[in-house]
Amino acid sequence: MVIVEVYHQTKSSIVNMTSSAVSSTMANTNASVTGGTSSAGGTGATGAESETAAKPAYPRLFNKIVLTLENSLIHEAKLNATPSHVDGLDPETEKDLRILGCELIQTAGILLKLPQVAMATGQVIFQRFFYSKSFVRYNMETVAMSCVCLASKIEEAPRRIRDVINVFHHIKQVRAQKDIAPMILDQTYTNMKTQVIKAERRVLKELGFCVHVKHPHKLIVMYLQVMKYEKHEKLMQMSWNFMNDSLRTDVFMRYQPETIACACIYLSARKLGIPLPNNPPWFGVFCVSEDHIVDICYRITELYMRAKYNLTAQCRKIRRCCGGIKETIYGVS
Repeated sequence: MVIVEVYHQTKSSIVNMTSSAVSSTMANTNASVTGGTSSAGGTGATGAESETAAKPAYPRLFNKIVLTLENSLIHEAKLNATPSHVDGLDPETEKDLRILGCELIQTAGILLKLPQVAMATGQVIFQRFFYSKSFVRYNMETVAMSCVCLASKIEEAPRRIRDVINVFHHIKQVRAQKDIAPMILDQTYTNMKTQVIKAERRVLKELGFCVHVKHPHKLIVMYLQVMKYEKHEKLMQMSWNFMNDSLRTDVFMRYQPETIACACIYLSARKLGIPLPNNPPWFGVFCVSEDHIVDICYRITELYMRAKYNLTAQCRKIRRCCGGIKETIYGVS
């Protein structure tokens, strides 16, 4: 009997508390509505303001990072004043290092039998990272290896770190015209593996885990199909080649892939002498500006006119800038 009485008392108290809470909530709601109605006289919050406060703002900001499906572009001011330039590295040497790093990623991807989309992703991530950090303070080769590992995971074609290190070691020997010898699994290899793992984490941290890359390769095929040129193999192949070469430039930091795809088609058509619709301009259908196309074409053609870089001289410039505080590329002394 005592248990039953306690149960009924507890139940009645819970009901009373619930009813009082509902009453107070309704009273507060009525008060807020009344305040919104009387706000025309200058008191309380308006209905629009209360509705705005109730609804969440989209897109949401997570620690000042906005996640979208579009490629993240870099502001013009940051493109001109790079961290490497701030550390005293001249722009031409920085361009050479960017080109060399992308070439290493492309060559390593071929030897590792990665899909082209993975090699392209690695090069774009490499370019993005060095607009956040300096070549003077971070080893270019180590970052390139970490970008290959990261891109292979992103594009669902993962490769072992050991294989990536061995491939880069092979490329280094071929470029130096040395006898090909396998890498010894000693303490040097262990240290290299640790550095690559740390560099991969650093790349993710600096990019805020925004490593999504939208590639223009499929757009080239689609745009040529729209213009009825999908059966023109030379135009298709040359546009594809220009697209792969553009990865060594900074156009992916400046323009969206739709603009880059139009620029590659434009450059290929000019080189092959193929007329494209001009009334109205064909690129206007894809909402692309001619000025942007011309700028991208200039940056791609400039790539072919650059003199062959001297890696040893570049390493010396980096050491002069950093004062020996960080490791040098390839360990060149």
